[in-house]
Amino acid sequence: MLIALLSVVWVSTYLSFGYARSAAIPALYQLVTVIGLVVLTRTRRFDVFRTSQLLMMLILPALLQASLGGFVASSGMVLWALFVPLAALALLGLRRSMVWLVAFLGEVALLAVLDPLLSQSAANLPQGVVVGFFVLNVAGVTVSAYVMLGYFVEQRAQVHRALEIERARSEELLLNVLPEPIAARLKDGTEVIAERHDSVTVLFADLVGFTEQALVMAPEHLVALLDRIFTAFDHRAGVEGVEKIKTIGDAYMVAGGVPEAGPRHVQSIARMALGMREDIAVIAADTGETWLAVRIGIDTGPVVAGVIGRRKFIYDLWGDTVNTASRMQSHALPGEIHITTRVAAALGKDFDVGPRGTTKVKGKGPMETYHLKASRPHAPESMRNNDHQEDEMPR
Repeated sequence: MLIALLSVVWVSTYLSFGYARSAAIPALYQLVTVIGLVVLTRTRRFDVFRTSQLLMMLILPALLQASLGGFVASSGMVLWALFVPLAALALLGLRRSMVWLVAFLGEVALLAVLDPLLSQSAANLPQGVVVGFFVLNVAGVTVSAYVMLGYFVEQRAQVHRALEIERARSEELLLNVLPEPIAARLKDGTEVIAERHDSVTVLFADLVGFTEQALVMAPEHLVALLDRIFTAFDHRAGVEGVEKIKTIGDAYMVAGGVPEAGPRHVQSIARMALGMREDIAVIAADTGETWLAVRIGIDTGPVVAGVIGRRKFIYDLWGDTVNTASRMQSHALPGEIHITTRVAAALGKDFDVGPRGTTKVKGKGPMETYHLKASRPHAPESMRNNDHQEDEMPR
Protein backbone atom coordinates (compact mmCIF):
# COMPACT_ATOMS: atom_id res chain seq x y z
CA MET A 1 0.00 0.00 0.00
CA LEU A 2 2.89 2.35 0.78
CA ILE A 3 4.42 1.80 -2.67
CA ALA A 4 1.03 2.10 -4.37
CA LEU A 5 0.49 5.49 -2.70
CA LEU A 6 3.96 6.68 -3.70
CA SER A 7 3.19 5.71 -7.30
CA VAL A 8 0.71 8.60 -7.48
CA VAL A 9 3.70 10.95 -7.76
CA TRP A 10 5.07 9.17 -10.84
CA VAL A 11 1.66 8.81 -12.51
CA SER A 12 0.75 12.48 -12.10
CA THR A 13 4.22 13.79 -13.06
CA TYR A 14 4.60 11.72 -16.23
CA LEU A 15 1.05 12.59 -17.30
CA SER A 16 1.73 16.29 -16.78
CA PHE A 17 4.76 16.07 -19.10
CA GLY A 18 2.83 14.09 -21.70
CA TYR A 19 4.32 10.65 -21.19
CA ALA A 20 1.09 8.68 -20.90
CA ARG A 21 2.69 5.35 -21.69
CA SER A 22 5.19 5.78 -18.86
CA ALA A 23 2.44 6.97 -16.49
CA ALA A 24 0.38 3.86 -17.31
CA ILE A 25 3.04 1.55 -15.85
CA PRO A 26 2.89 2.72 -12.18
CA ALA A 27 -0.89 3.10 -12.64
CA LEU A 28 -1.01 -0.57 -13.66
CA TYR A 29 0.84 -1.45 -10.45
CA GLN A 30 -1.72 0.46 -8.40
CA LEU A 31 -4.63 -1.27 -10.13
CA VAL A 32 -3.19 -4.80 -9.81
CA THR A 33 -2.28 -4.18 -6.15
CA VAL A 34 -5.82 -3.08 -5.24
CA ILE A 35 -7.32 -6.07 -7.10
CA GLY A 36 -4.78 -8.37 -5.43
CA LEU A 37 -5.67 -7.08 -1.95
CA VAL A 38 -9.39 -7.61 -2.60
CA VAL A 39 -8.75 -11.17 -3.81
CA LEU A 40 -6.46 -11.78 -0.83
CA THR A 41 -9.13 -10.76 1.70
CA ARG A 42 -11.61 -13.15 0.10
CA THR A 43 -9.42 -16.17 -0.69
CA ARG A 44 -6.70 -15.86 2.01
CA ARG A 45 -4.27 -17.08 -0.68
CA PHE A 46 -1.24 -15.10 0.35
CA ASP A 47 1.05 -17.13 -1.91
CA VAL A 48 -0.76 -15.83 -5.01
CA PHE A 49 -0.63 -12.23 -3.79
CA ARG A 50 3.04 -12.57 -2.83
CA THR A 51 4.09 -13.95 -6.20
CA SER A 52 2.13 -11.33 -8.16
CA GLN A 53 3.69 -8.51 -6.13
CA LEU A 54 7.22 -9.85 -6.59
CA LEU A 55 6.71 -10.20 -10.34
CA MET A 56 5.28 -6.68 -10.72
CA MET A 57 8.03 -5.14 -8.59
CA LEU A 58 10.61 -6.93 -10.73
CA ILE A 59 9.17 -6.25 -14.19
CA LEU A 60 7.36 -2.90 -14.05
CA PRO A 61 10.31 -0.70 -12.87
CA ALA A 62 12.41 -2.15 -15.70
CA LEU A 63 9.65 -1.43 -18.23
CA LEU A 64 9.24 2.11 -16.89
CA GLN A 65 12.99 2.70 -17.11
CA ALA A 66 13.02 1.42 -20.69
CA SER A 67 10.04 3.62 -21.66
CA LEU A 68 11.78 6.75 -20.32
CA GLY A 69 15.09 6.08 -22.06
CA GLY A 70 17.51 4.37 -19.68
CA PHE A 71 19.13 4.89 -16.30
CA VAL A 72 19.63 8.65 -16.42
CA ALA A 73 16.30 9.76 -17.90
CA SER A 74 14.32 7.44 -15.56
CA SER A 75 16.36 8.48 -12.49
CA GLY A 76 17.41 4.83 -11.99
CA MET A 77 13.84 3.54 -11.77
CA VAL A 78 15.13 -0.06 -11.68
CA LEU A 79 16.20 0.64 -8.09
CA TRP A 80 12.63 -0.28 -7.10
CA ALA A 81 13.31 -3.84 -8.25
CA LEU A 82 15.90 -4.07 -5.44
CA PHE A 83 12.90 -4.48 -3.19
CA VAL A 84 12.22 -7.89 -4.78
CA PRO A 85 15.16 -9.99 -3.46
CA LEU A 86 14.85 -8.32 -0.04
CA ALA A 87 11.13 -9.08 0.17
CA ALA A 88 11.72 -12.62 -1.11
CA LEU A 89 14.39 -13.15 1.55
CA ALA A 90 11.99 -12.06 4.29
CA LEU A 91 9.00 -13.97 2.91
CA LEU A 92 10.52 -17.08 1.38
CA GLY A 93 13.79 -17.67 3.20
CA LEU A 94 17.37 -17.77 1.96
CA ARG A 95 17.22 -20.68 -0.48
CA ARG A 96 13.99 -19.77 -2.30
CA SER A 97 14.93 -16.07 -2.51
CA MET A 98 18.09 -16.83 -4.51
CA VAL A 99 16.03 -17.16 -7.70
CA TRP A 100 14.67 -13.64 -7.27
CA LEU A 101 18.14 -12.25 -6.54
CA VAL A 102 19.52 -13.81 -9.71
CA ALA A 103 16.54 -12.46 -11.68
CA PHE A 104 17.14 -8.93 -10.35
CA LEU A 105 20.85 -9.01 -11.16
CA GLY A 106 20.14 -10.38 -14.63
CA GLU A 107 17.60 -7.62 -15.23
CA VAL A 108 20.08 -4.90 -14.18
CA ALA A 109 22.74 -6.39 -16.45
CA LEU A 110 20.31 -6.47 -19.41
CA LEU A 111 19.28 -2.85 -18.85
CA ALA A 112 22.95 -1.87 -18.70
CA VAL A 113 23.57 -3.52 -22.07
CA LEU A 114 20.48 -1.88 -23.61
CA ASP A 115 21.08 1.54 -22.03
CA PRO A 116 22.99 3.07 -25.01
CA LEU A 117 20.13 2.10 -27.32
CA LEU A 118 17.37 3.25 -24.91
CA SER A 119 19.06 6.60 -24.24
CA GLN A 120 18.74 7.56 -27.91
CA SER A 121 15.01 8.14 -27.34
CA ALA A 122 15.20 9.43 -23.79
CA ALA A 123 12.31 11.40 -22.30
CA ASN A 124 12.82 15.16 -22.27
CA LEU A 125 12.30 15.89 -18.59
CA PRO A 126 13.67 18.93 -16.73
CA GLN A 127 16.95 18.32 -14.94
CA GLY A 128 15.34 19.19 -11.62
CA VAL A 129 12.67 16.52 -12.12
CA VAL A 130 15.28 13.90 -13.03
CA VAL A 131 17.37 14.69 -9.94
CA GLY A 132 14.29 14.94 -7.73
CA PHE A 133 13.01 11.56 -8.91
CA PHE A 134 16.44 10.03 -8.35
CA VAL A 135 16.37 11.20 -4.73
CA LEU A 136 12.77 10.03 -4.43
CA ASN A 137 13.63 6.62 -5.87
CA VAL A 138 16.52 6.10 -3.47
CA ALA A 139 14.52 7.36 -0.49
CA GLY A 140 11.39 5.45 -1.48
CA VAL A 141 13.22 2.14 -1.89
CA THR A 142 15.08 2.68 1.37
CA VAL A 143 11.98 3.58 3.39
CA SER A 144 9.88 0.77 1.88
CA ALA A 145 12.59 -1.83 2.49
CA TYR A 146 13.17 -0.49 6.01
CA VAL A 147 9.46 -0.68 6.87
CA MET A 148 9.19 -4.21 5.49
CA LEU A 149 12.30 -5.51 7.24
CA GLY A 150 11.37 -3.65 10.42
CA TYR A 151 8.01 -5.41 10.40
CA PHE A 152 9.62 -8.83 10.05
CA VAL A 153 12.25 -8.06 12.69
CA GLU A 154 9.48 -7.07 15.11
CA GLN A 155 7.52 -10.21 14.23
CA ARG A 156 10.60 -12.31 14.87
CA ALA A 157 11.15 -10.52 18.18
CA GLN A 158 7.56 -11.24 19.19
CA VAL A 159 7.97 -14.90 18.27
CA HIS A 160 11.22 -15.01 20.23
CA ARG A 161 9.53 -13.48 23.28
CA ALA A 162 6.66 -15.96 22.97
CA LEU A 163 9.15 -18.83 22.72
CA GLU A 164 10.99 -17.54 25.78
CA ILE A 165 7.73 -17.44 27.72
CA GLU A 166 6.88 -20.96 26.60
CA ARG A 167 10.41 -22.12 27.40
CA ALA A 168 10.17 -20.65 30.89
CA ARG A 169 6.75 -22.25 31.34
CA SER A 170 8.09 -25.62 30.16
CA GLU A 171 11.08 -25.21 32.46
CA GLU A 172 8.78 -24.50 35.39
CA LEU A 173 6.62 -27.52 34.57
CA LEU A 174 9.70 -29.72 34.27
CA LEU A 175 10.99 -28.51 37.65
CA ASN A 176 7.60 -29.34 39.14
CA VAL A 177 8.19 -32.94 38.08
CA LEU A 178 11.95 -33.37 38.49
CA PRO A 179 14.64 -31.94 40.79
CA GLU A 180 16.58 -29.11 39.16
CA PRO A 181 19.94 -30.96 38.84
CA ILE A 182 18.16 -33.98 37.34
CA ALA A 183 16.20 -31.78 34.92
CA ALA A 184 19.44 -30.11 33.81
CA ARG A 185 21.06 -33.49 33.10
CA LEU A 186 17.97 -34.66 31.23
CA LYS A 187 18.02 -31.56 29.02
CA ASP A 188 21.72 -32.13 28.33
CA GLY A 189 20.79 -35.46 26.75
CA THR A 190 21.76 -37.93 29.48
CA GLU A 191 19.82 -41.05 28.51
CA VAL A 192 20.03 -43.05 31.76
CA ILE A 193 20.02 -41.20 35.06
CA ALA A 194 20.71 -43.57 37.95
CA GLU A 195 22.77 -42.96 41.09
CA ARG A 196 23.53 -44.71 44.34
CA HIS A 197 23.39 -42.53 47.46
CA ASP A 198 24.88 -43.81 50.70
CA SER A 199 22.92 -41.57 53.05
CA VAL A 200 19.35 -40.47 52.32
CA THR A 201 16.43 -39.86 54.66
CA VAL A 202 13.02 -40.94 53.35
CA LEU A 203 9.64 -39.89 54.73
CA PHE A 204 6.25 -41.36 53.91
CA ALA A 205 2.99 -39.85 55.13
CA ASP A 206 -0.65 -40.66 54.56
CA LEU A 207 -3.98 -39.38 55.85
CA VAL A 208 -5.75 -41.59 58.35
CA GLY A 209 -9.23 -42.65 57.23
CA PHE A 210 -9.01 -40.77 53.95
CA THR A 211 -10.29 -43.66 51.81
CA GLU A 212 -13.51 -43.89 53.82
CA GLN A 213 -14.00 -40.12 53.78
CA ALA A 214 -13.46 -40.00 50.02
CA LEU A 215 -16.56 -42.14 49.54
CA VAL A 216 -18.85 -39.52 51.09
CA MET A 217 -17.13 -36.23 50.25
CA ALA A 218 -18.04 -34.15 47.21
CA PRO A 219 -15.31 -34.44 44.52
CA GLU A 220 -14.65 -30.68 44.51
CA HIS A 221 -14.28 -30.60 48.29
CA LEU A 222 -12.07 -33.69 48.28
CA VAL A 223 -9.67 -32.31 45.68
CA ALA A 224 -9.61 -28.85 47.31
CA LEU A 225 -8.76 -30.40 50.68
CA LEU A 226 -5.96 -32.52 49.23
CA ASP A 227 -4.63 -29.52 47.32
CA ARG A 228 -4.48 -27.44 50.49
CA ILE A 229 -2.75 -30.21 52.45
CA PHE A 230 -0.17 -31.05 49.79
CA THR A 231 0.48 -27.37 49.06
CA ALA A 232 1.30 -26.90 52.74
CA PHE A 233 3.58 -29.94 52.62
CA ASP A 234 5.29 -28.64 49.48
CA HIS A 235 5.96 -25.35 51.24
CA ARG A 236 7.51 -27.22 54.16
CA ALA A 237 9.72 -29.17 51.78
CA GLY A 238 10.92 -25.95 50.18
CA VAL A 239 11.70 -24.35 53.55
CA GLU A 240 13.66 -27.39 54.73
CA GLY A 241 15.48 -27.85 51.41
CA VAL A 242 14.31 -31.43 50.92
CA GLU A 243 12.98 -33.02 47.74
CA LYS A 244 9.36 -33.98 47.20
CA ILE A 245 9.43 -37.28 45.35
CA LYS A 246 5.78 -38.01 44.58
CA THR A 247 2.22 -38.31 45.80
CA ILE A 248 0.10 -41.42 45.39
CA GLY A 249 -3.53 -40.85 46.31
CA ASP A 250 -3.39 -39.41 49.84
CA ALA A 251 0.21 -40.58 50.39
CA TYR A 252 3.12 -38.15 50.29
CA MET A 253 6.80 -39.03 49.85
CA VAL A 254 9.73 -36.71 50.49
CA ALA A 255 13.47 -37.30 50.85
CA GLY A 256 16.53 -35.46 52.11
CA GLY A 257 20.04 -35.93 50.75
CA VAL A 258 18.97 -36.36 47.11
CA PRO A 259 19.61 -35.62 44.33
CA GLU A 260 22.62 -33.89 45.86
CA ALA A 261 24.14 -34.92 49.16
CA GLY A 262 23.82 -32.42 51.97
CA PRO A 263 24.53 -32.23 55.69
CA ARG A 264 21.92 -32.83 58.40
CA HIS A 265 19.23 -34.12 56.06
CA VAL A 266 17.91 -36.34 58.86
CA GLN A 267 17.24 -33.26 60.97
CA SER A 268 15.62 -31.50 58.01
CA ILE A 269 13.24 -34.41 57.43
CA ALA A 270 12.46 -34.55 61.17
CA ARG A 271 11.51 -30.86 61.15
CA MET A 272 9.48 -31.51 58.01
CA ALA A 273 7.56 -34.30 59.75
CA LEU A 274 6.80 -32.19 62.81
CA GLY A 275 5.69 -29.33 60.57
CA MET A 276 3.43 -31.63 58.55
CA ARG A 277 1.70 -32.72 61.73
CA GLU A 278 1.18 -29.07 62.69
CA ASP A 279 -0.18 -28.28 59.23
CA ILE A 280 -2.74 -31.08 59.49
CA ALA A 281 -3.91 -29.81 62.89
CA VAL A 282 -4.35 -26.27 61.54
CA ILE A 283 -6.19 -27.43 58.40
CA ALA A 284 -8.47 -29.71 60.44
CA ALA A 285 -9.40 -26.80 62.71
CA ASP A 286 -9.94 -24.38 59.79
CA THR A 287 -12.07 -26.75 57.70
CA GLY A 288 -13.96 -28.53 60.45
CA GLU A 289 -12.66 -31.87 59.18
CA THR A 290 -11.97 -33.21 62.67
CA TRP A 291 -11.18 -36.67 61.33
CA LEU A 292 -7.99 -35.38 59.71
CA ALA A 293 -4.83 -36.97 61.07
CA VAL A 294 -1.52 -37.91 59.51
CA ARG A 295 0.56 -41.03 59.91
CA ILE A 296 4.30 -40.60 59.19
CA GLY A 297 7.21 -43.01 58.85
CA ILE A 298 10.91 -42.20 58.44
CA ASP A 299 14.08 -44.18 57.78
CA THR A 300 17.58 -43.19 56.69
CA GLY A 301 20.22 -45.11 54.78
CA PRO A 302 21.38 -45.96 51.24
CA VAL A 303 19.07 -45.74 48.22
CA VAL A 304 19.21 -45.93 44.45
CA ALA A 305 17.72 -42.89 42.70
CA GLY A 306 16.94 -42.32 39.05
CA VAL A 307 14.54 -41.23 36.35
CA ILE A 308 12.20 -43.68 34.66
CA GLY A 309 9.86 -43.17 31.75
CA ARG A 310 10.20 -41.50 28.37
CA ARG A 311 6.95 -39.61 27.83
CA LYS A 312 6.06 -38.99 31.47
CA PHE A 313 9.16 -38.73 33.61
CA ILE A 314 9.33 -39.59 37.28
CA TYR A 315 12.26 -39.27 39.67
CA ASP A 316 12.01 -42.09 42.17
CA LEU A 317 13.93 -43.93 44.90
CA TRP A 318 14.41 -47.64 45.48
CA GLY A 319 15.99 -49.81 48.13
CA ASP A 320 15.59 -51.15 51.65
CA THR A 321 15.55 -47.65 53.14
CA VAL A 322 12.53 -46.74 51.05
CA ASN A 323 10.72 -49.96 51.93
CA THR A 324 11.46 -49.55 55.63
CA ALA A 325 10.25 -45.94 55.70
CA SER A 326 7.03 -47.10 54.04
CA ARG A 327 6.66 -49.82 56.66
CA MET A 328 7.22 -47.27 59.43
CA GLN A 329 4.38 -45.21 58.02
CA SER A 330 1.99 -48.15 57.64
CA HIS A 331 2.67 -49.30 61.23
CA ALA A 332 2.39 -45.80 62.72
CA LEU A 333 -0.56 -44.79 64.86
CA PRO A 334 -2.67 -41.74 63.89
CA GLY A 335 -0.79 -38.54 64.63
CA GLU A 336 2.50 -40.36 65.26
CA ILE A 337 5.88 -40.00 63.59
CA HIS A 338 7.30 -43.50 63.55
CA ILE A 339 11.09 -43.73 63.08
CA THR A 340 13.76 -46.40 62.94
CA THR A 341 16.69 -46.85 65.30
CA ARG A 342 19.15 -45.30 62.87
CA VAL A 343 16.98 -42.20 62.49
CA ALA A 344 16.74 -41.87 66.28
CA ALA A 345 20.52 -42.22 66.59
CA ALA A 346 21.18 -39.63 63.88
CA LEU A 347 18.84 -37.05 65.46
CA GLY A 348 20.83 -36.99 68.69
CA LYS A 349 19.98 -34.37 71.30
CA ASP A 350 18.28 -31.94 68.93
CA PHE A 351 14.95 -33.78 69.11
CA ASP A 352 12.77 -35.43 71.70
CA VAL A 353 12.60 -39.10 70.77
CA GLY A 354 10.86 -41.84 72.77
CA PRO A 355 10.99 -45.62 72.39
CA ARG A 356 7.95 -47.36 71.02
CA GLY A 357 9.27 -50.80 71.77
CA THR A 358 9.49 -53.82 69.54
CA THR A 359 7.33 -53.62 66.45
CA LYS A 360 6.71 -56.58 64.21
CA VAL A 361 7.23 -55.06 60.77
CA LYS A 362 5.93 -56.79 57.67
CA GLY A 363 8.79 -58.15 55.63
CA LYS A 364 11.35 -57.10 58.26
CA GLY A 365 10.43 -59.01 61.40
CA PRO A 366 10.70 -57.56 64.93
CA MET A 367 12.29 -54.09 65.04
CA GLU A 368 13.07 -51.65 67.81
CA THR A 369 11.37 -48.43 66.72
CA TYR A 370 10.83 -44.97 68.15
CA HIS A 371 8.47 -42.00 68.13
CA LEU A 372 9.62 -38.54 67.14
CA LYS A 373 7.82 -36.23 69.56
CA ALA A 374 9.22 -32.73 69.21
CA SER A 375 12.31 -30.67 68.49
CA ARG A 376 14.28 -29.36 71.43
CA PRO A 377 15.18 -25.68 71.75
CA HIS A 378 18.84 -25.03 71.10
CA ALA A 379 20.99 -24.46 74.14
CA PRO A 380 22.84 -21.13 74.50
CA GLU A 381 26.11 -20.90 72.62
CA SER A 382 28.19 -20.95 75.82
CA MET A 383 26.50 -24.16 77.02
CA ARG A 384 27.02 -25.85 73.65
CA ASN A 385 30.71 -24.91 73.76
CA ASN A 386 31.05 -26.31 77.29
CA ASP A 387 29.32 -29.53 76.27
CA HIS A 388 31.62 -29.81 73.29
CA GLN A 389 34.71 -29.27 75.48
CA GLU A 390 33.52 -31.90 77.96
CA ASP A 391 32.97 -34.38 75.13
CA GLU A 392 36.56 -33.89 74.00
CA MET A 393 38.06 -34.42 77.49
CA PRO A 394 39.71 -37.81 78.15
CA ARG A 395 37.55 -40.18 80.13
